[in-house]
Amino acid sequence: MKTSTTILCAWLLLGGAAQALELRSRDFTNGGALPAAQVYRGFGCDGANLSPHLAWTDPPAGTKSFAVTAYDPDAPTGSGWWHWVVYDLAATVRALESGAGRPDGLPAGARHGRTDFGTMAFGGACPPPGDKAHRYVFTVHALKVDKLDVPPDASAALIGYMINANRLGSAAVTATYGR
Repeated sequence: MKTSTTILCAWLLLGGAAQALELRSRDFTNGGALPAAQVYRGFGCDGANLSPHLAWTDPPAGTKSFAVTAYDPDAPTGSGWWHWVVYDLAATVRALESGAGRPDGLPAGARHGRTDFGTMAFGGACPPPGDKAHRYVFTVHALKVDKLDVPPDASAALIGYMINANRLGSAAVTATYGR
């Protein structure tokens, strides 16, 4: 018991636990509502269809790249809805500015995956009218590989599989939207 106490005290004196990966946005608060800027333009929705600003800090040791996903687990599809898939973000990248979800908006070397809208770009919130407010989960994933080994037209599910197989850590923020 004395040895464990000594180790714990030494660990606390040397800084305690390492900080965990953290994600935040200037465009919405975690648990808050998505603004019109992040709402889709189409399917009866009239938003600006801009991806939100996302910034992250404290990636795990050994991070070689990042991926970012936006997912609606409440979509009435049986499998949710992928609104945004970004991968091969360099380990030095710590933010995506609002609007980075345009086809030409990503940092050099990063790639868009195909969303459930069928596009290689961000697609905003657009739940069915009268449905309960949906949750939109934005996640940054720290990966142990420089690049994901997926074809250029890979589905969000395949990219998600490769993200999970190579993830060192992740952090998420969630916003809601209903109409």
